[in-house]
Amino acid sequence: MYPELFSLDPITFYFLHLPAITLYTYGVLLATSYLLGLWLAMRRARAWGLDANRVLDLGIYIVIAALIGAKLLLLVVDFDQFRQSPGALLSLARSGGVFYGGLILAIIVAFWYIAKHRMPFWTTCDVFAPGIALGHVTGRLGCFAAGCCYGRPTDVPWAVIFTKAQAAANVGTPLGIPLHPTQLYEAGAELLILVFLLTTEKKGRPFVGRTFWAYMFLYAVSRFIIEIYRGDPRGTMMGLSTSQFISVLLAPLSLAMLIWLSRSAPESPVEMPRRHKVTA
Repeated sequence: MYPELFSLDPITFYFLHLPAITLYTYGVLLATSYLLGLWLAMRRARAWGLDANRVLDLGIYIVIAALIGAKLLLLVVDFDQFRQSPGALLSLARSGGVFYGGLILAIIVAFWYIAKHRMPFWTTCDVFAPGIALGHVTGRLGCFAAGCCYGRPTDVPWAVIFTKAQAAANVGTPLGIPLHPTQLYEAGAELLILVFLLTTEKKGRPFVGRTFWAYMFLYAVSRFIIEIYRGDPRGTMMGLSTSQFISVLLAPLSLAMLIWLSRSAPESPVEMPRRHKVTA
């Protein structure tokens, strides 16, 4: 689609030499996704009575961990390719990586930070969950612009055809072939998950951790299904793609955590911080 927003040619002015500058659409939208996710988390944190400074610091840790984790899982998934061509390791700097890798490492780092600073554990996780979904919507639009994470060939009416040579050179996107727009499938799924989380959060009998684990379950299910239509190489485990394999593990874990927390944590995410503010 539009892998580059704009490019500036090298400029020489007397003794000043400015190199060529290219602004990539994917990079801009990826940065936007992190900023949007952090913005929503901060807004929710203030509404729920959490320490805004702690939440901001946690958000920065999460962003860094997500970037590193996504690239590490990409390295694992495509290890054979990187082993055969060590120079390809430089492409990790340009690649966004594998979302699940970023999500897993971000969760590990977040759990550590929350426990270290004794923040209300599941309430803090609930605060961040919709922000992950919001950021993922924008991030997948970046994938669509760059041509990565592309789908299988198809003849459906809504198929997309990539024509930019940069997409083929950078991530091997097939050109001139109708493909499933899997990037838009996932962006749409994340948007639906975001709306669902925000509209049902206070309904029924809320309990701490419900929003977080509901996100994990819904994402695992949607990702498993979308992977069926993906066409890019992304590793396999036990006959499934890497992301499908992780989804198979994550979905039942999420259901188990939802059942356990519904029985052991009756306070809602909104009631808990209010009570702590009164009794502090």
